[in-house]
Amino acid sequence: MNELKPNEGKNEIIEVEGKKYARYPIKTHVITENDKIPDVAEKYAKPYLQENDILFVSEKSVACSQKRAIPLSQIKPSRLARILSRFVYKSPYGIGLSMPETMEMALRECGRLRILFAAMISAIGKLFGKRGWFYKIAGYKAESIDGPTPYTIPPYNQCVVLGPENPDQVAAETAARIGCRVLVVDINDLAGKILGSSDPSLDRKHYAAILKDNPLGQSGQQTPMGIIREIA
Repeated sequence: MNELKPNEGKNEIIEVEGKKYARYPIKTHVITENDKIPDVAEKYAKPYLQENDILFVSEKSVACSQKRAIPLSQIKPSRLARILSRFVYKSPYGIGLSMPETMEMALRECGRLRILFAAMISAIGKLFGKRGWFYKIAGYKAESIDGPTPYTIPPYNQCVVLGPENPDQVAAETAARIGCRVLVVDINDLAGKILGSSDPSLDRKHYAAILKDNPLGQSGQQTPMGIIREIA
């Protein structure tokens, strides 16, 4: 087995609430709709697990395994999607809904009325110098949609990826397979949250803080899962 080590430019250790934790990324093959997350975790992560470790899995890898990666060629943006996408803030950390194809998927996932209402509230917020109101109204389904970037690994550099379905269930099934607690996480270079957990007693905000610096990375690392290990 290869030695566990942090991704380039990432810290191995973080201290949260007086405790220190190591975060070890796990490299896998490119996960597709032909994969099951429990199978991938058993193959790549289980050999490294120690007692009390927690496995965390990126939400995008879960979504890709659930056929939630939609090729751009299959998305025909409506006129409304083209108009709305022009007004979306273009973050340096991801496409979000700033391209017609991702906005079209938001309209389909969330409904036109909700997206239009969110856009209206967002426009009001901008008058007062406030950002982020759009996603507060549109909800996580819209927030989780992401499009291709220059660093996206093929074939997903030609896809729109939606948020995962049933993340708690995926976490539970994976935990049963590999014998440790599992989290499904949405972590990027801006923020993060825990979407699913095999153990309801885990403090989701605490583990989001442990992963807040995005130890898996956001480029071509090909490390869609990792291990959290408390250091004595």
